[in-house]
Amino acid sequence: MDTIKLRRRSHLIMGASLTALVAAGGVSAQQSADTRGIEEVVVTAQKRVQSVQDVPVSMSAFDSSFTKRVNLDDVKDLVKFTPGFAGNSKDSFIDYINIRGISTNDFGVGGDPSVGFFKNGLYQGRNGVVVSSMFDMERAEVLRGPQGFLFGRNAISGAISLYTAKPDFENGKAYVEVGFGERGILEAEAMVNVPVNENFALRIAGYHSEEDGYVYNYARPNDDDLVAHNKDAFRVTAALRGESWDANLVVEYEDRDQSGSIYRAITGNDQYDFLVDNVDGASQRGGLRDLDSDASLGNFDRGEILSLMAEINWDLGFATLTSLTGYKDHNYQYAEDFDAMPYGANDYAQDQEGDYFEQELRLVSQGDGPLSWYAGVSYYKENITARFDERADEEVMCQSYYYYSCSDLFAYWGYADFTPSDVGLLESNIDTGEYKGWGAYVDLTYAVSEKFEIGVGMRYTKDTKNFGISILPVESELGPFYIFGVTTDGFDYGKQSWDAFTPRFVARYMPNDDWTLYASVTKGYKSGGFGSFAIEDPNDSVTDDLVVIDGVPNAFDPETVWSYEVGAKTDLFDSRLRLDMNAYYYKYKDLQLSYFDNGARVGNIGKAKAFGIETSAQAVLSQNFDLYIVGSYINNEVNDANDIEPGSDGNELPGTPKWTTAGVLSYHQEAGNGEINASAEYRTQSGTYAGLGNLVDSRNPGWTDVSLRLGYESFNGWAVTAYVENLFDEIYFDGSNDGAGPIPHKYFGVSRPRTFGVKLSYRFGD
Repeated sequence: MDTIKLRRRSHLIMGASLTALVAAGGVSAQQSADTRGIEEVVVTAQKRVQSVQDVPVSMSAFDSSFTKRVNLDDVKDLVKFTPGFAGNSKDSFIDYINIRGISTNDFGVGGDPSVGFFKNGLYQGRNGVVVSSMFDMERAEVLRGPQGFLFGRNAISGAISLYTAKPDFENGKAYVEVGFGERGILEAEAMVNVPVNENFALRIAGYHSEEDGYVYNYARPNDDDLVAHNKDAFRVTAALRGESWDANLVVEYEDRDQSGSIYRAITGNDQYDFLVDNVDGASQRGGLRDLDSDASLGNFDRGEILSLMAEINWDLGFATLTSLTGYKDHNYQYAEDFDAMPYGANDYAQDQEGDYFEQELRLVSQGDGPLSWYAGVSYYKENITARFDERADEEVMCQSYYYYSCSDLFAYWGYADFTPSDVGLLESNIDTGEYKGWGAYVDLTYAVSEKFEIGVGMRYTKDTKNFGISILPVESELGPFYIFGVTTDGFDYGKQSWDAFTPRFVARYMPNDDWTLYASVTKGYKSGGFGSFAIEDPNDSVTDDLVVIDGVPNAFDPETVWSYEVGAKTDLFDSRLRLDMNAYYYKYKDLQLSYFDNGARVGNIGKAKAFGIETSAQAVLSQNFDLYIVGSYINNEVNDANDIEPGSDGNELPGTPKWTTAGVLSYHQEAGNGEINASAEYRTQSGTYAGLGNLVDSRNPGWTDVSLRLGYESFNGWAVTAYVENLFDEIYFDGSNDGAGPIPHKYFGVSRPRTFGVKLSYRFGD
């Protein structure tokens, strides 16, 4: 087995990696077409340094050069070039992100994400917190399928893992990059690396990005255009080392100020026509890139996030002991107009703050024997508080549900005259959570022969959540009409614990030094939790003022999955072609689904199964051309969810394109004292359904996005690149939502217009 690894390394290292070729124009252009190959991509997905081609896991790895060249500056942008990954959105929420069709399906604070986000091995948390800018990166990895053995927290559908650049002990160096473009685009990134002495080095990096909006709101003509942003971040990394140990200490801060989600009503359907016929002011002016929303609570997405991270490694001879410690503190405010209309049917706002602590200890074996292993324990504790406001116009509620004005409705019921509220129908709740948990895992791999090895792992996880919900009094005479139906007298609390054993079985066969074949069976687990927007009353005890007496939070149980996968990875034609192919089947049980029933509840009322194929190919086509292309296909269905969506058995998971494909074709040619480089990029995907009902009226059509880049990189360290993104100015949307009551079917996340820009950079000391 070790001989195969060494042979693989020796012939892969001949040329620059395709990611580097695409990103930097090809640093190996002086090689002949017969010798230039694809360099080994090194990852640590299995807690030891390995070629990505040796890892029996479905994953995509991108180095920093690639992410810079194709302008992936936000963690969710990794969707673009990863098979089986979908659901990007232009806000700080991750509830729409899905891997292999499975998304979080809960935008509150009482559940856990299905897709785990990690940075330098540490868990990044939930909506409003995990989204971070990618600057001064080493690499990004996207792992597909259940991940219970590679990180300190479970990630049931997959994981995104970012690694920031570490200090260099040997060389002082720095870089500065600036970019300019349409709509006031200004980007700046800088880094300086200082090797203080042979045992201490410091790396400091900063980042800024701003852009004016491109969505005009007809209902608020004096406001600035939306889908704008202004982001600042910095990171300080200190590296220390001794004779048998090393450490990295990181302080990171980010301040994000951007628009919340933008919704556009879908016209030409029965739901929209009903609103036009029955509700005063129902309309939708402008084109697809315009908005017509009253946004009475505002439209913003603001976050401040402070992270402290420490990694310490000790060489014990027989194994390496690693300690990972993380702490994150955040404040987050968000507002959007969910109803997409110039009247108020569901304006939404969230004000959240919290902190998160985690500690992981891991032991990874060393040595060349047939048995390799790693084991670990982890602990986390989270405190979070969030206030949610949901507002509607009282007249809209009366007209859309009863076809009367509120005054006429009160008169019909024999009530006193209706007095409108100055704030409208404002329903608010405050949630508080104290969560903690721990896990222990062990993973063993045994080389039966030089070509065949088997692995088995087991993880035990226990999670405990103490959750409270307080539904505040309602000023409107309509009472808690729409969201909850009741209020509470202070906080109602619930506390529950869940645990699980989750195994993994892997077999890997390497017939020669060019091929890796593998098969795996994995059980995944996601903790139970509490719905943020509902209260339950087992005794049906409510006062005349609609105050619930014996209320408890809406609790739901864990979900689990069995995932089966086979795959093949190979390097062919003297490492000029690299292929990665896999097929999978999974079956979820007790799927956590969100639905509306006297509040937005979460329940275990679904099953899901799917079959899919994912592929990626990297190729050196000639002396000057390289290609990277990925594709995926999924056939999935949901069952046993008829309680929330009658007739949904056999329907597709919402937000999941049946197929996706993306690619980069790059060109590079030496010229003068440098190199000309160019690239063409695309992403295309099929249409997606908005909900479990798979309604045609709210289906989001498929789309294609194409970008071009042309640059020159001097061997003296400077570079300039011009680009045009969304070349054909395609208008498309991130996704769509089903409408009901006073809310229309709607699209969200309209595409950025065709955008021209230029980037310049200079590197010192490389």
